[in-house]
Amino acid sequence: MQEALNQKIDAFIAANKEQLLKDIAALVSINSVEGTPEEGAPYGAGPRAALDKTLELAAGMGLATRNCEGHIGYAELAGADAEKYLATICHVDVVPEGNGWTQDPFQMEIRDGWMIGRGVADDKGPMVATLYALKFLKEEGVSLRYPIRALVGDNEETHMHDVDYYLANYPAPVFCFTPDAEFPVCNGEKGHFDGKLVSPVCNGVIKDFEGGVATNAVPDRASALVTTDITKLRNAPNITLEPEGEGVRIRGWGKSGHAAMPEGTVNAIGLVVNYLLDNGLCNDAERAYLEAVKKLHDAGLKVDIRDSLYREDVRPGFVIEQFPKAKSVVKPGRKIFLYINAVHPKEVIIDDDNHPTEYALKGESHRSAIARLEELGFKNVRMVKVLGSYDRVVKI
Repeated sequence: MQEALNQKIDAFIAANKEQLLKDIAALVSINSVEGTPEEGAPYGAGPRAALDKTLELAAGMGLATRNCEGHIGYAELAGADAEKYLATICHVDVVPEGNGWTQDPFQMEIRDGWMIGRGVADDKGPMVATLYALKFLKEEGVSLRYPIRALVGDNEETHMHDVDYYLANYPAPVFCFTPDAEFPVCNGEKGHFDGKLVSPVCNGVIKDFEGGVATNAVPDRASALVTTDITKLRNAPNITLEPEGEGVRIRGWGKSGHAAMPEGTVNAIGLVVNYLLDNGLCNDAERAYLEAVKKLHDAGLKVDIRDSLYREDVRPGFVIEQFPKAKSVVKPGRKIFLYINAVHPKEVIIDDDNHPTEYALKGESHRSAIARLEELGFKNVRMVKVLGSYDRVVKI
């Protein structure tokens, strides 16, 4: 039976390969980097266009589709039990294209058996492949016990607000996996931390400093504009000097890569920072900032997250507390612990059997239900009495 199924799958792939590649190319051609929010496009026109195109492809395959108010969408194959559903989730937004391309990154090419273009692997190619998997099941007339929903995200690369919106407004799947990692399966990911180091205003020796296109990518180029005489500067590896106006543009040339796998990369910002410090191209305020950046680049910054804190009076992602305190004298190698406010309140499981929310406290007395919620951290629980099959039914 398995051999017969494999033969059907191989035949399906052979028959659909050309169109599948065209569909991936059509999706890659859309620049879906996050942009300015617009009406009906909360993450910008590009991500919305990619979402629309994906749903158009799915509808052309005979799948039911839904656009969830521009935040996310899905294609669905019906199942017998509509009360629950299984899901995959891919995303069609991309990180900025960056530098160093030898072709238009939004025009997919096939070269030596490889698809080349922004998003072919992360995650437009897997998105289209998922739709074709549903198309195969549909054409084979497979009878599904549960519906399968292929979720189409368009804010994965920055904030994941598409998932936040979906879970706040639509029922969650009973099981979900994402074709957006190494095959065959990953059951967890590294934590992600975005920090900001704010420099003094660039109006001293340094007139301008730029580098990097996304917080999850190591920049391969950076530059600083400084007030100086180019004849007084010396050459350095991976640094070029260009006259610009009354100053000099100092460019650093590194090696890019994903921040989750930085091994082998060279951060161009660090190259420029080192050159500025080595050549005294900064005033005292600028030097203090550059030396802080240099320490992070030279020693590396490791974030050890033990648990999440959440306070409503602190902005998400901001530091609540630091230990040791600022300006403390510490031994080399000392860990510095930052207590950072979580983006969302901590989620808890009310019922170990994972019943639907409305039945999670079924059978509990009023007192025990309140105690259970308070034990889990709920505060100011409001009770609403409703009519039920028994007197004094309380809905919490």
